[in-house]
Amino acid sequence: MSRKKLCCVCGKAMKKDEVALSQKLIDVDTEEFYCLDCLAENIGCTVQDLREKIQEFKEQGCALFL
Repeated sequence: MSRKKLCCVCGKAMKKDEVALSQKLIDVDTEEFYCLDCLAENIGCTVQDLREKIQEFKEQGCALFL
């Protein structure tokens, strides 16, 4: 049974696309997951930028976002 992943900064429950984005941008084997708000702040972009990247990765067929 899989445990619910939590943001390593704010403790918010993660959505599957947020987990996949952390894996894509940090490391596929990472144990540190970031919600969109905390990831955007951490890497210096907007949440909208991250949503656009998620859509791009989905359109490219990235297996993390299936």
